[in-house]
Amino acid sequence: MEYYNIIKSLHIIFVITWFAGLFYIPRLFIYYIDATKKTSKERNILTNQFSIMMNRLWYIITWPSSILALIFGFWLLILVPQWLYQNWMIAKLFFVLALVIYHLKTHFILKELQQGIVNYSSDFMRIWNEVTSIILVSIVFLVVLKNNVNWLKFTIGTILFVLVILILIKLYKRIRN
Repeated sequence: MEYYNIIKSLHIIFVITWFAGLFYIPRLFIYYIDATKKTSKERNILTNQFSIMMNRLWYIITWPSSILALIFGFWLLILVPQWLYQNWMIAKLFFVLALVIYHLKTHFILKELQQGIVNYSSDFMRIWNEVTSIILVSIVFLVVLKNNVNWLKFTIGTILFVLVILILIKLYKRIRN
């Protein structure tokens, strides 16, 4: 177990870089989608540049970080298997699964945009961008508080957090317009 803290540190580092990619990629989607509404010359320049940025972020940072975060996370579970019997870890793994699903859906959105298919508005992408915040906050509270979580309060708190984010998005949209 002498290398436990090294594995834990690597897990945390790659979780941070994974989330960095997941926070930034929808922002690039927004810029790309907005660029598709420009004149032909502007559209070509901007969409080409955003495509390069999206590909580099996704394939050089986000995908490798996700894989390494998951590998080191599962390694920690192998080192401390009793965590699998604790409520906080079961809940955390649920949110990790949600994060993986979010990651895969984001990957499909990227693939569509690379093919010139725009199925989502920039307003949708602004909301999509906040899903990672909800998952991040939930996971951090679960890991820090562990079994000291009052599940009713945690659920109510998460719902309130989502509502606050949605309200802030609506306010931002009004200010922007």
